[in-house]
Amino acid sequence: MSRPSVLIVEDNAQLAEIFSLTLQSLGLTVHWVADGQSALTSLVENAPDLVLLDLHLPDVSGREVLRYIRGQERLAHLPVILATADDQFGELLHSEADLLLLKPISTDQLRQLVSRLLSLKSREWLEVAREDS
Repeated sequence: MSRPSVLIVEDNAQLAEIFSLTLQSLGLTVHWVADGQSALTSLVENAPDLVLLDLHLPDVSGREVLRYIRGQERLAHLPVILATADDQFGELLHSEADLLLLKPISTDQLRQLVSRLLSLKSREWLEVAREDS
């Protein structure tokens, strides 16, 4: 069984590095892109187990990336964590995401929340597998 994967969509390279190291410490495979268009391209090619999504991105906004995810049948149930310093914009989209984290984000908090989300997703996979058998 392969390790769960996370797509980090963050245009701030320093934050992306912090997020990457934090999530790799959980044993996750991490892929980072720095803009919305690259995120869309990545999502067309691969379906990660979780997306950590900044809202203010170059090219294509995080809002458009989130709408793309929710509009695709194969991605619609993908856990998405919004990471933004813009609390008002984040609140507008909070209902479309699984979690909203306001920057600055504690690495301990990120580690705990990602672990919980992936644990819940694993339980859902097990329940679906039991129903199918």
